[in-house]
Amino acid sequence: MRRKDDLEIAKTTMMDAEKTARLEVQESPLQPRQAAEPFTFGSTVGLFAPPSPDTAVSRLAVLFASPWGLEEMCTRKFWRIISEKLADRGIASLRFDYPGTGDALDGKDFTEGLSVWSDSLIAAAGRLKVLSGCERIVVVSQGLGAVVATAAAGQIEGLEAIAYLAPVISGRPHLRELAVWSKVVDDNLGLSEAQRDKSGVSIASLTMPAEIAADIREVNLMAVERAPAAQALVMGRPDRPADREFASRLTTLGAKVTEQAFEGYDKLVSNPAISKLPLPVADNLVDWIAAIPVPERSATRPQPVVVSPLAGDGFAETPVRFGSNNRLSGIVCEPLHERGAATVLFLTSAYDRHAGWGRTTAAMARMLARSGIPSLRFDTANAGDSPLVPGRPEQVLYHSTQNGDVSEAIDFLETRALAPVIVAGRCSGAYLGFQSALTDVRIAGGVLVNPAVFRWRRGRSVEDAIVNGTRSLDDYGKRVLRAETFKRVLQGDVDLRAAIRNIAKALTKRLSHRMTHVFRDFTSEGREIYRAFDRLKRRGVQVSLIYSENDLGLDHYNFYFGRDGAGLARFPNVSATIILDADHNLTPDHARDVYLQAVQQLAFRLAPSTGTEKSEIYGAAAAE
Repeated sequence: MRRKDDLEIAKTTMMDAEKTARLEVQESPLQPRQAAEPFTFGSTVGLFAPPSPDTAVSRLAVLFASPWGLEEMCTRKFWRIISEKLADRGIASLRFDYPGTGDALDGKDFTEGLSVWSDSLIAAAGRLKVLSGCERIVVVSQGLGAVVATAAAGQIEGLEAIAYLAPVISGRPHLRELAVWSKVVDDNLGLSEAQRDKSGVSIASLTMPAEIAADIREVNLMAVERAPAAQALVMGRPDRPADREFASRLTTLGAKVTEQAFEGYDKLVSNPAISKLPLPVADNLVDWIAAIPVPERSATRPQPVVVSPLAGDGFAETPVRFGSNNRLSGIVCEPLHERGAATVLFLTSAYDRHAGWGRTTAAMARMLARSGIPSLRFDTANAGDSPLVPGRPEQVLYHSTQNGDVSEAIDFLETRALAPVIVAGRCSGAYLGFQSALTDVRIAGGVLVNPAVFRWRRGRSVEDAIVNGTRSLDDYGKRVLRAETFKRVLQGDVDLRAAIRNIAKALTKRLSHRMTHVFRDFTSEGREIYRAFDRLKRRGVQVSLIYSENDLGLDHYNFYFGRDGAGLARFPNVSATIILDADHNLTPDHARDVYLQAVQQLAFRLAPSTGTEKSEIYGAAAAE
């Protein structure tokens, strides 16, 4: 009888928490902004943002030509904010993924090189005209997007102007810069030389098609012989004279050129988790676009957005928006054959877009679908393509408001007959999965990769934890033994003072843990963590913990459950796996295989008991 009462109390508590999380959205004095309208064309996904209600509709529409690689990941949220600012000025816009990037399908033939991407921009311009009713187009480009936009400019009818943000002017030095940048990213992840991808142009687990890289290597925008558009905005980086020279070149070719500084560029593209959004740059860009004169009679009747699934090898993907006022943006991935498992709800890490670091989540979702497992990957509010909810904090990572996003995602899956649900996530996504499993009784299990903590201390700074957080002591020990570490020290590439300071912090932390270890059951944090695990046990929620060897989160896990995991004996519903020779982001193939297999096993174990229901997502016009 006592056990039954405990279960009822736990269930009531969790239902109350779930209700509270939803009310934070529903009772906001301001209605959440809708996410952009998703659709598919060719082999890719587009996001159309119409003018906001009660605005004077412009006869001009904006098409985004995105950068590539880590820069695209870092600017994803920034560009969504720009599109929102444009909408509030009555200007429609369209963002999309080049073939083979983001949520686009793989398997594209790239023998035509860069024209594959420029042709997709031309096709996107045609779709934007149909959806917006505008005949005049402005292209906003950044980084490699400047190269794509310039290549496509002559074939975009009605092209009024091009904005060049931190443009790539010369391809060869840009690829060399990418190689250096890639090594810095890999070093920060702790990858050894043997684990680095040196097969071509790559960064942050993203590899550029060889044919496109070959064409980019020959690019020199200073050699263009005609102005790509009558008007241009060049937002150059203060430390790049080539940006100013390119603006002068366009002026010489007869274009009306406006020059502005791209202040804050470096802080924008350094790391998706801590990007500083240069909002004044966004405002200046929108002001420039809004001031462009447009000829009369340059608009037609806009057409409604229609969504069709993208059919891949053994799967179908449909871009959706859902939740209160359609505020959340994501992708449903389903098997083309019969479903035979629980649905996986992927939770994003940091501010990475829902395709995942290096597109790993998109790739994983498709592999799962081939084995009969459906999934939904989505952006929580104010991350990637999902707008901010009024009244919520700007910093949403490790904040309880994200639990409401997860609950609304499960609501959506239930409308598609895609229950039961398990959650899967890495780092902050793993933390969110753990917390959501406590507040939403519909979550049947979770695969949690490298969670830094199980309880976020109130008042702790997320940015400080990311920027100033030390590596684990074991990780420092491993790095010291590498030959390349000595080489970097001799070359002056390692900040020895910072390294020594961080090692001292790690030592102090470990000593402190040893001293307080015996009292961990009696601290407020310890009691809360053990109570949380006990609640999941009583509900029978299956939890698979996965850690990379030497991951910083292991210190937290070891403190509460022991380096040998003996403390998990009291929680038979929880398992733990340590992956050798793996980094925090699971870059090596063998690490990703462990993650994939853990998700597959849990999804099959918790398969729906009523048989293999088929979702009605196929052919759905939109997730409205």
